Amino acid sequence: MQRTIRYLSHPQVSVDPSTPVPEWSLNEVGKARVDVLAKSGVLADTKLIVSSAETKAIETATPLVSAIECDFEIREKMHENDRSATGFLPPAEFETVADQFFAQPTKSVRGWETAQEAQTRIVAEVEDSLRKNPVGDILFVGHGGVGTLLFCHLSGREISREYDQGPGGGGCIFEFSDLQDRPKKRWQTIESWIEASGR
Repeated sequence: MQRTIRYLSHPQVSVDPSTPVPEWSLNEVGKARVDVLAKSGVLADTKLIVSSAETKAIETATPLVSAIECDFEIREKMHENDRSATGFLPPAEFETVADQFFAQPTKSVRGWETAQEAQTRIVAEVEDSLRKNPVGDILFVGHGGVGTLLFCHLSGREISREYDQGPGGGGCIFEFSDLQDRPKKRWQTIESWIEASGR
């Protein structure tokens, strides 16, 4: 029986240069968007939610788990691409480095984990989770960068920022059936996806 697998990026966060990026929390806008998703009913058939261990991902996943009353798993290696070498970067500088990250996937930009390494890691985590949980709809909750790298892999495309979720602060989703199935659509915002579902 075919199942639905989804990947959701966390929505807006409170930017705090004094706090390590993996420890950032959702801001009020991000929390409100998660609340809308939790109350929409569109994830009612989800049997398992698998989250990155970063704070913002867990804060996205937890209300959904409570609303659906499904199983919950946290995976340390589902984190965003490792940017600890630079830590927080001002927005304009971050966008420049992110462009280089996607454009040179086999090279480390300013000490960041390479895009190729990050893609291999996120694909392996998804593969392992699906192998251990072969039945039922699954929602992966993570990050825009590695989510885009997963999308490129599933789509059979070269790594490119062309397939990134775009501006807006995250809170986007795509779905597929298995690792051999190309996503039918690119990233959609939470809101547009709920609307398209008819809920």
